[in-house]
Amino acid sequence: MASTIGDVLHRYAIEKREAQMLFAHVLGVSRASVIAHSERTLDVVQECLADQLLARRAAGEPIAYLIGLREFYGRDFLVSPATLIPRPETELIVEQALARLSGHCLPVTPVGIGSTSIDASPSVLDLGTGSGAIAVSIALERPNIAVVATDFSSDALTVAAENARRLNAIVEFVESNWYQDLAGRKFDLIVSNPPYVAGNDVHLSQGDLRFEPQTALTDKSPDGLASIRAIVFGAPPHLKAGGWLLFEHGYDQSDACSELLLKAGFVNLTSVNDLAGIARVAGGQIR
Repeated sequence: MASTIGDVLHRYAIEKREAQMLFAHVLGVSRASVIAHSERTLDVVQECLADQLLARRAAGEPIAYLIGLREFYGRDFLVSPATLIPRPETELIVEQALARLSGHCLPVTPVGIGSTSIDASPSVLDLGTGSGAIAVSIALERPNIAVVATDFSSDALTVAAENARRLNAIVEFVESNWYQDLAGRKFDLIVSNPPYVAGNDVHLSQGDLRFEPQTALTDKSPDGLASIRAIVFGAPPHLKAGGWLLFEHGYDQSDACSELLLKAGFVNLTSVNDLAGIARVAGGQIR
């Protein structure tokens, strides 16, 4: 006897909204349609695929990887196990970046992965771009700004480049470990959502984090700050006079990040709280 959406939903102890999202993905319909037609009969292929996805979610696999998408800054971004899943709090970096780019205007020409271009002003560098969510969002909101995005993972850059293509964003992608392959290039703004989870944090082996790329979550340093140190102290030679650095950090790292910024010569330090009231984004301006 053929099963209905409701029949399959009752087989798995997962959050109903997520189950409905998975069915919407399988059937190619909206979640609202799934809710309104829970008695819809499934064919064998649909039921098999739904069973597989629901079982994987029940085992803890992130729903974003199961459907291959995650919304960020009002747009759907492709994600894969090669990329970190964009979080809502990371939108703070985009908001803060856009505020500092207000009024800038610059025509740019698209270039591909591994290409080089002449430095232009104003410009933005996104370090460790992952899915490209930050870089692509900035490029779309300020289409006349030159945006460069780096990552040491070629697999992540492939996903990021596809997101730029799908969303019609002009972004230059460079395979690089932080500033390594950007010698001589300077920017008006550097942004980053680096790995900042301490290497011994128990959360790395729990929940959705088990499935995300560990190198995007932690640099394995005891305090989780090794990557942030590299970004902060490496930033001044790559910033134009008056340029800004903005980066995301952990819930308990705000004071440490401020100290690093001061030691690196930054002024006008800023700290921005997320919606939960937790300090989440730090930054400063170079003289």
